[in-house]
Amino acid sequence: MSGAVGQDHRERTVVRLHPDTKQRAGYWAQRHGHSSVNEYIVEAVEEKIQRESRDYDLPTLEIARVNQLADEVKALSVNAANLERVITQGFDSLIGLTRGDNYLLDVEDGEL
Repeated sequence: MSGAVGQDHRERTVVRLHPDTKQRAGYWAQRHGHSSVNEYIVEAVEEKIQRESRDYDLPTLEIARVNQLADEVKALSVNAANLERVITQGFDSLIGLTRGDNYLLDVEDGEL
């Protein structure tokens, strides 16, 4: 629990959860090494309050998403450049064929 206000004194609050939500909370509480679902829910509420207050580490949320989007834009840019290259080379080949500048159209003289 990171810097909770009044950590020495706690008040009891009753929370009603859907059975599926309670089961998932229990799973994640166990995965994170919490001794109880209650402890996990307290941490979850504190993290939600920090997000609402915009008191969180940027690299883990918004910067990670911006980096992901930047990577996608870069990939799209590379794909567009590759497509442009393929189309340009294809049209160059077609233009070369219509001009008759192709080595395949040369007259054979019997030599290999």
